[in-house]
Amino acid sequence: MATRKKKASPPSKKSGRKAPAKRAARKPVARKPVARSKAVAAAAPAIERRKVPESLRLRRLSVGLTVSDIQRSMRWYRDVIGFVVTDEWRVEGALRGAEMRAGAVEIFLDQDDWKKGRDRIKGEGLRIYGRTVQDIDRLAALIKSKGGVLSHEPQTQPWGERDFGMVDPDGFRITFSSSA
Repeated sequence: MATRKKKASPPSKKSGRKAPAKRAARKPVARKPVARSKAVAAAAPAIERRKVPESLRLRRLSVGLTVSDIQRSMRWYRDVIGFVVTDEWRVEGALRGAEMRAGAVEIFLDQDDWKKGRDRIKGEGLRIYGRTVQDIDRLAALIKSKGGVLSHEPQTQPWGERDFGMVDPDGFRITFSSSA
């Protein structure tokens, strides 16, 4: 088997250190799938066994919420829970929407245009679950110290997770959990 020798790069003008060597362009190599025995294939985790056509595989999921008062909702998600405003949408100068982020999770808030009536109930039948590695009791205490009201105090569920619940200004239910 032949080995390649790397060329020494000339020293960089600024630092006196050698500049990184340029790599030769390589052609992509077509690889054949590795044959597995039936026993190995049967023991493989379900995530590795894929259907054809392949089923849906998501990396993240975001939620969009239509809210009654965008400013109030933004304050609540930012100041009480701890989301960060990452983008805002304005129409003729009026705030119409916002993107908010906490870790890898995004929530999109959209100001209701009231075309479906002002008495429309929001949040009915929807619960948002957020999982964290943070200490649930400390997180609940922090949220309460910022004026948040819990719909249920931190509790350990029969399946081992510890969680607490909240309801946002429009009635959307949120549960935060962590493995105990």
